[in-house]
Amino acid sequence: MLNVGKIEEGFVLDHIKAGESMDIYEHLQLGKLDCTVAIIKNARSNKMGKKDILKVECDINQLDLDVLAFLDHNITVNVIKDGEIVHKKALVLPKMIKNVIRCKNPRCITSIEQELPHIFLLADEEKEVYRCKYCEEKGSKNL
Repeated sequence: MLNVGKIEEGFVLDHIKAGESMDIYEHLQLGKLDCTVAIIKNARSNKMGKKDILKVECDINQLDLDVLAFLDHNITVNVIKDGEIVHKKALVLPKMIKNVIRCKNPRCITSIEQELPHIFLLADEEKEVYRCKYCEEKGSKNL
């Protein structure tokens, strides 16, 4: 059995779909932070069969919850203080995401004006559909 020590202050991202922890690591830009990160892939889970877990020892305010919620709003965010879970944050789909996905429409203004941010708005919460603010092109989570 693998044993990864507890963290004193930070957060644990639990219930990540198996194999997706590296995508989350990249999109949260955890490699740019000066903090300890443990990536656990394919851990056994009664609920999911297999899952990934990310343990990050840094200030919770450095985590972009909107990006995380867009990627997978079913992830559990456990906030850790003094080595104990003090809060579990529920993720909700953000109404707007900025520079997480890119508009694929070649006629979109973002293709011409490349300094414009890629902004997508939540169009259908039930189906988790986001559309480009500028051209209404449907956004894809296939990052």
